[in-house]
Amino acid sequence: MRAVLTMIALAMLAACGADGEPVRPSVNAGVSITPSGVHPSASVGTRVGPVNVSIGL
Repeated sequence: MRAVLTMIALAMLAACGADGEPVRPSVNAGVSITPSGVHPSASVGTRVGPVNVSIGL
């Protein structure tokens, strides 16, 4: 139980930016129409300082 509470406290500390810049999530969605059909796209990511990590679907 103590380990879970410690992990939650550390996650909250990181999320508020007390130990540095806060992590900024990003979500993008779109639809492209081509001669072969309609294609949806989406990506989720996070930005930490100058680094942007993203996963596209």
